[in-house]
Amino acid sequence: MPDQPFTVVFAIYPGMTHLDFTGPHQFISRLPDSVTIIASPAGGEVPADGLSFAGTVPIAGIERCDLLCVPGGGNALDWALDRAFVGQIRRLADTARYVTSVCTGSLILGAAGLLGGKRAACHWAWRDLLAAFGAVPDPARVVRDGKLITGGGVTAGIDFALTVLAEIGGEDLARTIQLGLEYAPAPPFDSGRPELAPPALLESYLERLAPLASKCQAQAQEAAARLR
Repeated sequence: MPDQPFTVVFAIYPGMTHLDFTGPHQFISRLPDSVTIIASPAGGEVPADGLSFAGTVPIAGIERCDLLCVPGGGNALDWALDRAFVGQIRRLADTARYVTSVCTGSLILGAAGLLGGKRAACHWAWRDLLAAFGAVPDPARVVRDGKLITGGGVTAGIDFALTVLAEIGGEDLARTIQLGLEYAPAPPFDSGRPELAPPALLESYLERLAPLASKCQAQAQEAAARLR
């Protein structure tokens, strides 16, 4: 009987940031001898940042996977408080060879109890919330700690995907896929991280985030309390 193909599961949910999912998916789905499954809490259509993804399968119906990836979103902590969804993440992660996330998806991994004592990445604005789950917040764009591989905010998902491809299929494979997709970033502005952005711009952005920050802090504390 032939070996099972390497199985990748993206666990998506309504309200996610779609580039957290579609960026890595564009790359990782090109892994040879693999199958990629898009799962969601209820299956079917999943709305995300103005786009809808159809044909997802209910996550509870997936038996296992080799790589689990959880994208982030502005409402990631809402889903970190969803006991059923978090339980499915924990179940699939238990036997996966790689447990991964992009952006605030790492907060969902934290709520599943998967980050205790582990270094992990997250979007810079919410990185400190990882500590509530016993994780060690790491500012790197991609962070590897054992079978856990986490990417920073949104666009870091592509760097994350190349790291994953190199880990599974070797550097030549990762470079070939990078070449085919012409990933050669050269942004017109150098403001993609708080330490690079003009101070006035950063201050303005943080002011806009302030109302959400207190809510997210409370949600992270509630999700973490459920682990104790």
